[in-house]
Amino acid sequence: MSDIGWDSGQALATGVGSMPGGDAREAARTVTGTFEDFPYLPELPARGPGADMIGRTIGLLVEMYAHVEPSGWRVSDRPGRDTRRARSWLGEDLDALEEFTQGYEGPLKVQAVGPWTLAAALELRNGQAALGDQGACRDLAGSLVEGLVAHLAEVRRRVPGAQVVLQLDEPSLTAVLRGQIRTASGYRTHRAVDRQLVESALRDVMDAADGPVVVHSCAPDVPFALLRRAGAAGVSFDFGLLTERDEEAVGEAVEGGTKLFAGVVASTDGPLSDPAGSVMGVRTLWRRLGLNPGTLAESLVVTPSCGLAGASPAYARAALAHCVRAARSLADNPE
Repeated sequence: MSDIGWDSGQALATGVGSMPGGDAREAARTVTGTFEDFPYLPELPARGPGADMIGRTIGLLVEMYAHVEPSGWRVSDRPGRDTRRARSWLGEDLDALEEFTQGYEGPLKVQAVGPWTLAAALELRNGQAALGDQGACRDLAGSLVEGLVAHLAEVRRRVPGAQVVLQLDEPSLTAVLRGQIRTASGYRTHRAVDRQLVESALRDVMDAADGPVVVHSCAPDVPFALLRRAGAAGVSFDFGLLTERDEEAVGEAVEGGTKLFAGVVASTDGPLSDPAGSVMGVRTLWRRLGLNPGTLAESLVVTPSCGLAGASPAYARAALAHCVRAARSLADNPE
């Protein structure tokens, strides 16, 4: 596992990615002001196509382009208005991040969609998902690798003291593995992709990052073991979706040194419990697995359960601050 640059025993918190609203400077100010030890590059999908998770990552691709159709993003021959807009917004977001991270040293997270969720979402010219074409999947993963190498280099140039952590968003990964992604007609599903093929493409993308990679999915049944084999330094997930059958894989991940980015704070508006209450389930799980409570703070990063794009700005700010307090509560009282 790559070193993520945090001290042993230090309790950390960070966000998942998306924020409400459309003001890049306001989002960067909020994120860097709240997470002094682990900020991230905010995403603002409310701005429209190109600021969404898929469009933003399409803007990173090298020699692959796409435009927006009513059904979603579709492959194009050349970069059009939608691709240019995605790149422009990412530039704005990087400018804002750079402004508020002057002199910062420590871990800094940036997010991009992983190769399999991207293949499930991006349509080829015939309107079918790239997922159904093995060659297209391979080309897409290769283009993503090149794009991420350039993007991560740009982030390191702008924030030279940062240890950049890449988060690959893979909410569709479990559905890809199970053959649950629907075809364009909606009547059939794409065949399940071979697990070794899935693992291999993920490994190629992670290797290119030249640093620690966290894989995020807020879907049920996150494939912890597969992600660890592919080289993930951390797994980010909605803690509320864990079931008993996930517990063994979680325990093995912790014992193998994998960071758990546990989404314990709701990502949409609602009452927030006290910080200690938010991490009560994590403490209970640790006891059930027979893990040493002293390892909790160093094994866990506290996050919201998913992105905050659907939250009100006031709740988003409160939820992020709550994550910091919950992490501190874990460090102060791991039992």
